[in-house]
Amino acid sequence: MRLTTAAPAKINLFLHVGPVDADGYHPLSSLVAFADIGDRVSVQPAERLSLAVTGPFGAALADEDDNLILRALRRLGAALGQGEPALSVVLDKQLPIAAGLGGGSSDAGAALRLAAEVLGLAADDPALAAAARDIGADGPMCLFPRTAWAEGRGERLTPEPRLPELSVVLVNPGVPSPTGPVYRAYDQAPLGEARRPAPPADWTPRATAAWLEEQRNDLQAPALALAPDIGLALEAVRATQGVLLTRMSGSGATVFGLYADAAAARAAADGLASAHAGWWVRAGRLGGAQDHGKVSGDNRA
Repeated sequence: MRLTTAAPAKINLFLHVGPVDADGYHPLSSLVAFADIGDRVSVQPAERLSLAVTGPFGAALADEDDNLILRALRRLGAALGQGEPALSVVLDKQLPIAAGLGGGSSDAGAALRLAAEVLGLAADDPALAAAARDIGADGPMCLFPRTAWAEGRGERLTPEPRLPELSVVLVNPGVPSPTGPVYRAYDQAPLGEARRPAPPADWTPRATAAWLEEQRNDLQAPALALAPDIGLALEAVRATQGVLLTRMSGSGATVFGLYADAAAARAAADGLASAHAGWWVRAGRLGGAQDHGKVSGDNRA
């Protein structure tokens, strides 16, 4: 049986970053939510571990033998003492690469969830958590995608069920924004502090957006310095009708706008896509009670 699940885009609604520590890591504080926009991953038993990549952004990953999916599954097999799991994986890559959406980590998290189903592992099996940690700071939060406060190096997660469903538009101007160079640029003049703010008193969408406006993304300025097109995307989203908040996600280059309702988000996305034919633009939802980890299956080979 082939099993399939979503690998949703991860959105940093804010991102407070502290100066690099003695071990070379940056402490952070973030409120992370997942959108109903993303990649899809399928897994089925096979004779050996393999990965095929399709989709509009698949070509950039097709020859990567160290893709995060493969790294995570190899780590899972090692943690179980079984060698490489004999699984055939197909990734439908719909999210842009190096986009600040946690795409690679979300793909790996989806593959781990499916592998657990195929291999008969419990959701709390320590081998799953170990494999998720191995793929980087976003790994633990992408293993079971749900709204959460992320702290430390991103591994300390506190679920936040109060975040309401929010209408969102994601915009990527077609330029990569690799995490490493952005952090190095940030280190030239670290101005942030990894402080977790007090939560809003009112979690309605408008009040939540107003509270988020008081927060920041400490990587936005260094990312803009390296990729000025991010600024054009921010300006374009900020100019749309009904937008409540505009910000870059993660280390960029994707920016997001929050809207009062789905109709406003769809209208904004339509206008942005029409005005900027080369940009990647999607409208969707994040937060609320969405189940991004739902697994579906079929009997096709």
